[in-house]
Amino acid sequence: MSDTVTVLDGVRVVELTMWIAGPSAGGLMADWGADVIKIEAPGAGDPQRNILGALGYGDLPVPGFAMDNRGKRSVALDLATDAGKEAMEALLASADIFLTNMRPRSLETLGLSPQQVHERHPSVIVSTISGYGLEGPEAWRPGYDIGAFWARTGIARDIVPRAEAPIGVRGGLGDHFTGMTAVAGTMAALYERASSGKGRIVESSLLRTGVWAIGHQVVVQQTFGKLQSARPRETTPTPMINCYAAGDGKWFWLIGLEADRHFPGLIAAMERPDLAADERFVTAADRKTNAEAFISALDDTFASQPMAHWAARFDEHDVWWAPANSIAEVLEDPQIEASGAFVQIEDGEGGSYDSVNSPVTFTDEPLRTTAKSPAVGEHTDQVLSELGFDVSKLG
Repeated sequence: MSDTVTVLDGVRVVELTMWIAGPSAGGLMADWGADVIKIEAPGAGDPQRNILGALGYGDLPVPGFAMDNRGKRSVALDLATDAGKEAMEALLASADIFLTNMRPRSLETLGLSPQQVHERHPSVIVSTISGYGLEGPEAWRPGYDIGAFWARTGIARDIVPRAEAPIGVRGGLGDHFTGMTAVAGTMAALYERASSGKGRIVESSLLRTGVWAIGHQVVVQQTFGKLQSARPRETTPTPMINCYAAGDGKWFWLIGLEADRHFPGLIAAMERPDLAADERFVTAADRKTNAEAFISALDDTFASQPMAHWAARFDEHDVWWAPANSIAEVLEDPQIEASGAFVQIEDGEGGSYDSVNSPVTFTDEPLRTTAKSPAVGEHTDQVLSELGFDVSKLG
């Protein structure tokens, strides 16, 4: 692997995960140099490998799986057998971190609940990701991110006006938030262990991460007993923080958080001194009261010129703004490219292809190329032989 990051060099992660949240956490640690060993059931392995087929799209590659599992080693074990359990124990004994997002009841049945692993391997950090947490009457409930992160926490309803249906969200967003949350807690425990020599159980969940993500709105509700509903863009009370369309149909956001401070620059960029003189729009409070009229005036002005025109005018007059990119435009955005947002994954045949990079760069160790995601059980013999385990026991 070229351009290897070594921040977690020497750290071994044994990962018993599936779908997205758990694998993404392990994927971040693999990107950062850890030896991540992914335990999978023999045969089909992680069901995320075939998610497109399960949704009716046929036998297609799953780029998201490749993204979250690159650079790992796969060991196929039947954990219901004595030999599989013995091999798993050998792996745990060699591990610094045991990462799992399997449901609590399943883990307990296998003898791999956080408490059970911690008792047998007290120096191992047990990092568990769940849908709804490990305690409470619904800890058993399956929790894909659409349920536990988006729906249960209020996010899906809060970001649309109350009279509208909850918004349909893209899969994986809540999972990746939660994967990063798990990694943050795991790294804190790893730091602690360096001095204490003791591991501990680190718990994260889609539910808790979602409540934290929407926390600014939750604390307003806690404090005042009410929360202002989201508004349609045509009537939002903050027209300086709103999306608008240029004449060529491209969308952008104004980011005038300090509305009165940013107002003169916007007026100059639009060449609309008449709006500044209009008594309905003089102050932020005035523009809030007359938001619909002010937004309508901005819509008319912005529709008169293409995006390139407004981009130049905004930058000339220090207007804070951002393009509202489509995903296709993200791939063409030079600033996103320059920020290091993309990485090359080796295809195993001497070539490579583009993927999304992890969101952290360590000084002097930019990750530019990484190994591919493994086939199910690709490294079973290699990994277990390193531990001195008799692979023939697996049959």
